[in-house]
Amino acid sequence: MSDTELIRLKPRRIRVVCWASAVALLVVFSLVATSLTGATGEGYGTFQRGDQVAMVGLGVLGALGILLFTRPRVEADARGVRVRNVLGSYELPWEVVRGVRFDRGAPWASLELHDDDLLPMVALQAADKEIAVDGVRALRRLHQAHLSRLGGASTHP
Repeated sequence: MSDTELIRLKPRRIRVVCWASAVALLVVFSLVATSLTGATGEGYGTFQRGDQVAMVGLGVLGALGILLFTRPRVEADARGVRVRNVLGSYELPWEVVRGVRFDRGAPWASLELHDDDLLPMVALQAADKEIAVDGVRALRRLHQAHLSRLGGASTHP
């Protein structure tokens, strides 16, 4: 394993689902916007062009909210691991990582830290099956390589 190896991992299945859902939501809101014409009922109000634009705008905001779930990714190299989840990002050197976990029944993998914290890695989801398992194995190899370098460095003065 070379020191320049870079591992990039993204969820697969959730990305497809999110993009399809975002497009569907935008289409539905656009269709509703085109149907907003005429009177609002028995009252005095009428739907205006601004109401239609606002409806499309709400569809765009909803689609962007759905697309937030395509944000997770993990990048790792010999120096450390960078985890980007839906709302937060973390950059950790391998020195603070105790292990890479992917427990049976867990929705995603996590990093076990030396301070007993668990950092979820939403990019490695159980729904992706073998792709996620291969990603966890690659992260474990990098972590093990780091531990080996530490062991080799401590035996040589």
